[in-house]
Amino acid sequence: MRNPIFVSILLLFVIALDLYIFQVIKYLLQGVGIGGRVTIHIFYWLFCILSVIPFLLFPFINNPYCCQYFFSIGMGWFIMQLTMALFFLVDDIRRGSFWTYHKLTAASSSAQFPIEHDIPRSTFLSWLGIGLASTLFFTLLNGFNNKYNYRVIKKKIALKGLSSPFKGFKMIHISDIHSGSLQDKVAVQKGIDLIMQQQADLILFTGDLVNDKAIEMKDWMEVFSQLTAPFGVFSTLGNHDYGDYVQWESPTAKQKNLEELMLVHSKLGWRLLMNEHVIIEKQGAKIQLVGIENWGAKARFPKYGQLDKAMKGVNNVDPIILMSHDPSHWEAQVIPSYPQIQLMLAGHTHGMQFGLENPYFKWSPVQWVYKQWAGLYTTKQQLLYVNRGFGFIGYPGRVGILPEITLIELI
Repeated sequence: MRNPIFVSILLLFVIALDLYIFQVIKYLLQGVGIGGRVTIHIFYWLFCILSVIPFLLFPFINNPYCCQYFFSIGMGWFIMQLTMALFFLVDDIRRGSFWTYHKLTAASSSAQFPIEHDIPRSTFLSWLGIGLASTLFFTLLNGFNNKYNYRVIKKKIALKGLSSPFKGFKMIHISDIHSGSLQDKVAVQKGIDLIMQQQADLILFTGDLVNDKAIEMKDWMEVFSQLTAPFGVFSTLGNHDYGDYVQWESPTAKQKNLEELMLVHSKLGWRLLMNEHVIIEKQGAKIQLVGIENWGAKARFPKYGQLDKAMKGVNNVDPIILMSHDPSHWEAQVIPSYPQIQLMLAGHTHGMQFGLENPYFKWSPVQWVYKQWAGLYTTKQQLLYVNRGFGFIGYPGRVGILPEITLIELI
């Protein structure tokens, strides 16, 4: 239920922000003809009004796909305005400082220093703010086209004690399918085909099959059941799989949903690991695969996983691979308490579906929350790989951080 006081305060803030930006736009358009100014003014206020409507209607829209796009566009416009306002505010602080300086130095004089006349706005800062904010907004809109732009990232990983039969053993790692957000079966099928083209020996999925409810997989069973591998497909649960983010009519209904989701894994032909381990054997050589329920070190994420239970019977001779959805688990528990685990596979962060990546540089706002958020991380004897996610949630797109299929070759 919406809090009317919070909504009212937010609405007043948005209106104040609109008016503040409008004053700067009017200043910048002083040299433009009356027709051009009126046209730009109309379009500006039209966008302002349209950006507010999704937030007001959000609780009443039942279509989840419409919610994703409406909310993302409205939030994108709001972020654009905040970005512009930041530049304008810096300019106003500069103007205010000069105005104060002039007033103090001219205190003995009767001269006046109207800020609008003597200390004009910096057109450079103003247009820079508008340019950067507009670029960000349209980049977010263009990101809608990247949500199914799957890429394969190949990694060769050395595990201590790996026997020769497993040299060159290939594993596909995927995470965060979020079937409740998916819409385009043709596009998703291309991702499935891309996975199968890698001819991996083993497929591992590290959680968040759905957004909230098991029913979200109803239309996707045929698609994801195509995932097969000679040594099997294994999976774990992520934080979204428990239905913690929706209101249930009773605890029993919530538990039933979880049981139905576990059954979905079975119907797909995936072996769901619930705080347990299995042995992957090849020509007498062994790899110990451990899978636990979601365990997050951040306060808002529950700790369902029981690694102590899953590790019972695991030896310290054969290599150990851990499947754990949340990468914060690695530093919080795995490194200090389980040094024998050589490789942990995780997902969860999606790379925030927004950032910059090239061979020499990697950045995303999510790194301010998660120290390990995408790619391979190492300590002296342990490794963590964080998959950027197969699907998406919230923002129906990707900017810079593309959906990932990881191909790991053991060496």
